[in-house]
Parts: sequence; C-alpha cells; structure tokens
Amino acid sequence: MSNVLITGGASGIGRAMARAFAEQGDQVWVTDVDAAALETCPSEWRTSQIDVSNEAQMQALFAEVASTWDSLDTLCANAGIAGPTAKIEDVALSDWNTCLSVTLGGAFLSAKYAAPLMKQAGRGAIVLTSSTAGQYGYPNRAPYAAAKWGVIGLMKTLAMELGPFGIRANAICPGAVEGPRMEGVLEREAVAKGMTRDQVYAGYASGTSMGAFVTEQDIANMAVFLAGAGAKMVSGQVIAVDGHTENPDPKI
Repeated sequence: MSNVLITGGASGIGRAMARAFAEQGDQVWVTDVDAAALETCPSEWRTSQIDVSNEAQMQALFAEVASTWDSLDTLCANAGIAGPTAKIEDVALSDWNTCLSVTLGGAFLSAKYAAPLMKQAGRGAIVLTSSTAGQYGYPNRAPYAAAKWGVIGLMKTLAMELGPFGIRANAICPGAVEGPRMEGVLEREAVAKGMTRDQVYAGYASGTSMGAFVTEQDIANMAVFLAGAGAKMVSGQVIAVDGHTENPDPKI
C-alpha cells in the first residue's frame, strides 16, 4: 500500500487517478480549489481545499502530509486550468499569468515541497500532467501550451536532480479527453475559429491515428503504471496518451 497525493483530484482526470489508486488499495489524499467537488469525494479519501499557486497553502499542506503519513510515495501534480482561447494579440497579461501560475507554478510548488519528503524516504514517484499541447503547441492556446511545455521542462529537471535519491519523475501528455472540461474548450474554440462544436470535435479526432478522444480512465491507468514497480526504471519520460497525434491542428 502506497501513500498518494493528487492535486486537482476532485474531478476530471485527477479524480480518475484518485479512484484508480484507491481501487488498488493505496491511501489517497486529494486537493482541489473547488470545495463543492471535494465534498463529493469518498469518505475514505483525505481531502484539502488548496490553491496550488499559493505557496503558503502548499507549504502547510505538505507539512500536514508529513505529520500524517510516514512517507509520501507518489505525487500526481495534476492541477491546472485551461486558460483563455484567443489569438495571441487578444490574450490579457492577467490571463497569461494566472494560467502559468496555476498550471506550471502549481506543479513547481508541488515538487518543491514533495522532494524533501521523498528524499527522506529514499524513494518516490512524481507524475506530472502535461498535454499534447506541451509537445506541439496549439493555436489560440498560448498560455496553456506554454505552461504545459514548461511542465515537461520541469519534469526533465526533476528526473535529473532527484534520480540520485531514488525518485523518479515522468510526464503524461493527454490528448483530447472526453469530459466537461474538453466540452468547454470545444465551445470556446468553435467561437474563436468560426466553426461549430462538432466540426472542432471532428478536427481533434481526425488528428490522431486512432481517430478518437481518450478517456480520463486512460490517463489514470498510465499514472498508476508510472507510480508502480513495473516502471521502477522509467524516469524522465514524456508519455503521450492520445491515440497518437499525427496532426495537432487539422484544418477541418
């Protein structure tokens, strides 16, 4: 049984991760900024309402983790926001800063405060949620793509820096994921491109070899694998779970 902390864990991909770890008998602690979503989590999960971009809150969270658990075995730094859908000249600096602060800054703070706990134990797995947007970029999504690209750079550095202490770091890059969050992206992108929601959906799907979106469970399954013994020598890797992206911006 392992101790697993998941940021952004009350809904979407994070909740699927928490459920997958819990189902294999791990102790799960989820954080989220959404108090209402946290209230719907199973009673056996530990929960904390946290803004991952707030260092004081993050420091207090990890101090509580250290006093509650004898070790932190896995960190899934999953929290992030979609940011605006707009041409670069229309992106407000405040929106840019917010997206990077939550999506990249939250991953940084998670790693910053998890590292000492894992070093003390001489082991650990850090799984960061990036995106195929962090591999290819994506038009009209500059803050999100930049933040997710930064997550990959952070992961590579963590793998180098923490590897000597028995700590592994990897990044999962989900493609288009079925669910409410992606529906919002589709609607906003349809407006930005002057297309229908269904046309944008078809474009995303057609850009993959498998011609389909992935599910939250697909991402969760990869997180569980990367945290487990079967991946004990897997570190510093960027692993796309996307049905194989052939064209990140199909013109449909």
